[in-house]
Amino acid sequence: MGVLLFKLRHVPDDEAREVRQLLSEHDIDFYETSAGSWGISMPAIWLQNDSRLSEARALLATYQQQRLQKARAEYERQKACGEQRTVFNLIMESPLKFILLLAALLFVLYISIMPFMRL
Repeated sequence: MGVLLFKLRHVPDDEAREVRQLLSEHDIDFYETSAGSWGISMPAIWLQNDSRLSEARALLATYQQQRLQKARAEYERQKACGEQRTVFNLIMESPLKFILLLAALLFVLYISIMPFMRL
């Protein structure tokens, strides 16, 4: 019977690809399930049997630790170079979108509060 190893919902494609490659390199038999047509099933990587589950989990933990260290190093590099995206940068990239979202937010807030202001 299959054993759940790694859930793929909201996982970047490169990370899923690297996990598949890691398992293949170590000759660990696995299969993958998708989210289905409607996206309600659980996309995941499953082991064929649980005989190598502890080895697979150890490999996955090591991989995720390395990925975390790379991501932190990249973040620190971007921060040091001034390339890190900030809220202000996001607003400046698309000011019209920001203004429209702010207007929609204020409209919803107005509609929500107005019945209580007339009491």
